[in-house]
Formats: sequence, C-alpha cells, structure tokens
Amino acid sequence: MTKVNVYSTPTCPWCKKIKDYLKEKDVDFIEHNVAEDTKAREEMVEKSGQLGVPVVDIDGTVIVGFDKDKIDKSLENL
Repeated sequence: MTKVNVYSTPTCPWCKKIKDYLKEKDVDFIEHNVAEDTKAREEMVEKSGQLGVPVVDIDGTVIVGFDKDKIDKSLENL
C-alpha cells in the first residue's frame, strides 16, 4: 500500500518540484489532481486545512508546501 499522497494541480511549479524530488528518491506516491478531483480536494482541505497546493501526506504526516527537511524526515519513518 502506498503511504505517500501528493495533492497538486497541473500548473503548480512547486507541485512538480515535489513530484520530481520524490521520483529522484525512488518513492512511490499517488498523485491527486485537486483541480479536477473534487473528492481529493475535499480530502486535502480536511487533512491540511489549506486550499493551496502542494500538500503531501506521508503516512499521516501532512506537509504543506515543498519543505524538503520535513519530507526527508517523514520518509525516514516509513
């Protein structure tokens, strides 16, 4: 089961950076396009309290924005 979810939009440059970073680290993740997927958008807002993207959920740890240190620390705990 994939424990990393990325909530993003196609036009967000920081979303692309997060996805590229996770790919570089060989991390499997599920991408949720919140511009088109209303259910995913509602889920993202419920988890983060934020409307802005990117939002990353790493096994229950929600990170808003591209915070490399928090991402790395959360991935260590997987």
